[in-house]
Amino acid sequence: MTVRSVPLAIRMAGGTDIANITQSVAETVAASKVRNGIVTVFVKHTTASIMIIEDEPGIHADTKAFWDRVIPPDPRLQHNTVNPGEDNGHSHLRGQLQGPSITIPFAGNALLLGTWQQIVLVDFDTRSRTRELIVQVLGE
Repeated sequence: MTVRSVPLAIRMAGGTDIANITQSVAETVAASKVRNGIVTVFVKHTTASIMIIEDEPGIHADTKAFWDRVIPPDPRLQHNTVNPGEDNGHSHLRGQLQGPSITIPFAGNALLLGTWQQIVLVDFDTRSRTRELIVQVLGE
C-alpha cells in the first residue's frame, strides 16, 4: 500500500466563493503513480469545505442562497460577540455542517466521478485568503 500526501494552496475570495479543484486532484492522483485506490481531499480551515457539485453558475448561485438561508450572517452569534472584531461565526457553522473533506475512489489513475460531478472548495469566510489543502492518495 502506498500513501502520498500533497499540499495545495488555493486563493479564495470568501463570501461562499467556489473553486473547482477537480483538475488539481486528478493531476495529483496521476503524478502519484498509484493506479487504484482512494484520494481524500482535506481543507485545513474551519471556515471552508470540500464538496462535490455540478460546477455551473446556477448551482453556484443556489449554493450561496442555500447557505444564506440556512445559516445567515448574524452579529449576535457568540463567536462574533465574545471575540472582538470577529464577524464570521456563520462561516464556522457552515464549515462544521458541510465538513472539511471528501474521499473519491479512482482506478487506472482516473477519478471515478460521475458525468456532472466536480470537486470544489467552498470558502464561507468573510474575507479573502489563501486556503491550504491536503490531497492524500492511498492505494496500489
